[in-house]
Amino acid sequence: MSKVYNFSAGPSVFPEEVLKQAQQELLDWQGTGMSVMEMSHRGKHFSVIAQELESDLRSLMNVPENYRVLFLQGGASAQFSFIPQNILNGKTKACYVNTGAWSEKAIKDAQSYCEVLVIASSEDTKYTSIPDSSTWLIDEEAAYLHYTSNETIHGVEFQDCPNAKGLTLVSDMSSNILSRKIDIEQYGLIYAGTQKNMGPAGVTVVIVRDDLIGHASKSVPSVFDYAEQAKNQSMLNTPATYNWYLVGLILKWLKGQGGVEAIEVRNVAKANKLYQAIDQSALYSNPVAIPFRSRMNVPFILADESLDKSFLASAEANGLFELKGHRSVGGMRASIYNAMPEAGVLTLIDFMAEFERTH
Repeated sequence: MSKVYNFSAGPSVFPEEVLKQAQQELLDWQGTGMSVMEMSHRGKHFSVIAQELESDLRSLMNVPENYRVLFLQGGASAQFSFIPQNILNGKTKACYVNTGAWSEKAIKDAQSYCEVLVIASSEDTKYTSIPDSSTWLIDEEAAYLHYTSNETIHGVEFQDCPNAKGLTLVSDMSSNILSRKIDIEQYGLIYAGTQKNMGPAGVTVVIVRDDLIGHASKSVPSVFDYAEQAKNQSMLNTPATYNWYLVGLILKWLKGQGGVEAIEVRNVAKANKLYQAIDQSALYSNPVAIPFRSRMNVPFILADESLDKSFLASAEANGLFELKGHRSVGGMRASIYNAMPEAGVLTLIDFMAEFERTH
């Protein structure tokens, strides 16, 4: 089959040149005669990969020295439980903002470890907006404030860092990390699964300020303790070595594109063109309030639901894959992460216009 455009929400599209490099190095990494997946994580060759991985991420995100960068397993979903276990530090409450499916999951898991205060929710709008931060009922006695910066399923994204009013700010950035510039120092902790903008599934990045770690109770297993993982360079247990290598290739690719600042310009342009095509259409519509539309995940619905199956089948016949919306919301969804080229978005727009013309 010829090359297709993959709009999957995750695991998601890779840059083609990264896939080709991984293919070329699969059997022999840089003249070592070994594949990366065969290397000892304690060996000198993999140490180079690990050091460059952290260095490149710190450079791309301007991570200060007083933050630890961890590469963990278990997915971002595991952090829903690990975060309260690590950073409550004797406090009994945490504030959460509910803006969609992933916020809901984070809230549910945190309730096993503390009193969760849902200080704002957009459930009443079916998660098509974000509550104004001036209405958030922040409790100053809480340990932290958690929010999901981009809701992959509902296509809702925070456009700015919210005001935590002195609380430690924690954010799940799984689906928009490295897609836009952020100021790490506004956060106590950010975390993200890598399977959208950073690489394959199997690695979760946690960037956490030094003063927040080292307070986990003795009942927390060592592999879930951020301080223990930091002491061991995220190698308290054997890491997902090949996946680290692939994440490292993505980071080098991103640096070669001009870094986060340059990729953000491209992401804005791609999203604007797709939303404009939807807004000017009589067949397609986007349910999200305009100020909160995601640059990464663009849901849209057809005015005639009976056309959905035909749309998806025709899309695949034209090399446009994984456009079906999440089962909980239906419709369509185009995920246009960093690695999705503008040509893919333009091809989708052309297809949508032709489908509308013939239907």
